[in-house]
Amino acid sequence: MEAVAFTGQIRTELGKKGTKAIRKEGKTPCVLYGGDQIIHFSIDVKDVKTLVYTPDFKLAEISIDGATYKCILKEIQFHPLTEEIRHIDFVELVDGQKVNVEIPIRFKGSSPGEKVGGKLYQKLRRVKVKTTPDYLIDELLVDVSTLQMGQSVRVKDIEVDDNLEILSSMNIPVASVEVPRALRSAKAGEEAEAEGEEGEESTGEEGGGEESAAEE
Repeated sequence: MEAVAFTGQIRTELGKKGTKAIRKEGKTPCVLYGGDQIIHFSIDVKDVKTLVYTPDFKLAEISIDGATYKCILKEIQFHPLTEEIRHIDFVELVDGQKVNVEIPIRFKGSSPGEKVGGKLYQKLRRVKVKTTPDYLIDELLVDVSTLQMGQSVRVKDIEVDDNLEILSSMNIPVASVEVPRALRSAKAGEEAEAEGEEGEESTGEEGGGEESAAEE
């Protein structure tokens, strides 16, 4: 699993005043918890861009005051207007201690429904799971090789082993193969045309019956 390594600087002054001073220096305040201690530190935000701005799941390796901590990114606070990163929470990974993480979903196989004109839509990007650091994975696989037009796969169809506990609701749709608008319109036109032809045939038969009755 890929890890992003960077260095943090211990924060000696906390509270609003200390946080304001950190940001004035162009740094971002952070906190690390989950292990034996809570550590307040700051980082250069450019060092974590590949960790934050990615659809992939990555670990963080943070060097602080001579020690290195393997962590996961837990929460990010953004400025409501500028989208600037204001604060980051990290959780330390401790051997044997379970953590809750959100793992990205990837597809495997080729959907038969797509081959006949359907469109595969991904409706869920990540699934929350619970596991120990030893069994962390960077993706969850969903098999779409049997997915026909109009069918869906759900969280319950995700392939996991016994070391991973899925916390998301099992009935949430992950992906579906839907009929494109153009195909729906074409099908509706064909059905309307077919109904029209049936109506003409029916009218012709009734008309013939009335004409025969008149001749009698």
